[in-house]
Amino acid sequence: MKILLIGSAACITALITTAWLMTFAKWFPIKAIDSFVIDYKTMIRAHVDYALMALFGVGFYGSGVELPVIACWCVAIGGFSNPTVFTIAAFDPSFWSKPLWKVYTALSFLVSSVGFIWIAYALAMHGLG
Repeated sequence: MKILLIGSAACITALITTAWLMTFAKWFPIKAIDSFVIDYKTMIRAHVDYALMALFGVGFYGSGVELPVIACWCVAIGGFSNPTVFTIAAFDPSFWSKPLWKVYTALSFLVSSVGFIWIAYALAMHGLG
């Protein structure tokens, strides 16, 4: 279950990184960064998503319920890779039309969905049992 904490730490690191990127892109005119962050609104989506995924990981870990390890791995991997979809899209205006990124997005969504549903099931069974 400790993988949830590692996944949360990765999301927190990405959260801070996206915050700094957006700060530089908006408040400090640095050409290299301004040209790097193409879609500021999508970067905000990534930033918020990293925060939510970090909170979910910490919350699941701190629930006191013994959770299935594979489900925890799915949440950790999917919880990081899902917001990363938005991060990559913020740098690449044609992101949504590229087959490679469509596959990455689908796999990320699948892995995170499996993990979240599995953990939701485990939490419900613990609550009912």
